[in-house]
Amino acid sequence: MGYSKSDINVLESAQHISQNSTHVHIPLDAIDQAARTTMKNMKQRHYSTKTWNEHELQPKTLDASTVDWIFLVDILNFSFWSDLDSSDKCQPHPERYTIQHHRTSYTGYWSLCAAINRALEQGIPVTDPAYYATANDEALESIFKSDTQESIPLLDQRKAVMREAGKVLLEKFDGSFVNCIRQAHQSASALLLLLTQHFPSFRDIHSFEGRQVAILKRAQILIADIWACFDGQGYGTFHDIDSITMFADYRVPQALYSLGILRYSNDLMTKLEKQVLLPSGSREEIEIRGNSIWAVELMLRRMKEIDPTLNVNAILIDFYIWDTAKELQDQMTIPIHRTRSIFY
Repeated sequence: MGYSKSDINVLESAQHISQNSTHVHIPLDAIDQAARTTMKNMKQRHYSTKTWNEHELQPKTLDASTVDWIFLVDILNFSFWSDLDSSDKCQPHPERYTIQHHRTSYTGYWSLCAAINRALEQGIPVTDPAYYATANDEALESIFKSDTQESIPLLDQRKAVMREAGKVLLEKFDGSFVNCIRQAHQSASALLLLLTQHFPSFRDIHSFEGRQVAILKRAQILIADIWACFDGQGYGTFHDIDSITMFADYRVPQALYSLGILRYSNDLMTKLEKQVLLPSGSREEIEIRGNSIWAVELMLRRMKEIDPTLNVNAILIDFYIWDTAKELQDQMTIPIHRTRSIFY
């Protein structure tokens, strides 16, 4: 596909969405307090790239196999909310999709990581593109087998994305994502463009108010995960890493609302409370995601005004807010928005 860097400018897209929104707005007078609160909490928790590696399911080695692990996880990093969860309680339903690994039960994104690690321990070369490009349905389905009643959402789409991405890596990048990284020459923006050009499932691009807008959640988080895992060294060296924005999903907007820097129209709030499905690319969904990116950008700018020496970017803010939202999901003041999509 003939994409250019201007076509995938996420921050410019987010500003356009924010300036033309009717269902979502950012209370600018709340940015300062949100910035100060976030700064304080991130400092208390010593938030940095090293925080990424602390979770027990994350890779502990720094080599090409880890890059391929991250790539596989992030091509599958979408749609973990459960149809079983109801809007009147935020705690997960006991039968929602769950993977038990090393006597611990994991839901959401972590269930995916647990499923991949479980397969590797069983001797399945699940992170090898040569394997998942050609594996049959039964083999791929066994990788995601749930330990509860609910199956993983969008299973057919996950199988299709794996095969598609595996074939691209085999045909264009000699069977490993490390060659895609090398081709980007340590540029996050160049790698983002390569992902958009060559991998259709990363094309999180939509129409909004007369123009195309790029949100690119999974492509951006893939780059950010590699940067964080490798602590900005080796495969994780990107001279322009700060060009990456936050990752607009469904959990972080919920947390930003609780933080006071997103506000929704009555009509949109009613839809959230009634669990109305918002189609991918719909106006409300695009407004939630675009304003989330812009709100984090405004908060980041304010944090740097408060403390110019602060070593922070939108990636670290997103990681912190997502982790916090996951920990406090039963205390959130609104439900997540519900969109079934391969994009997040």
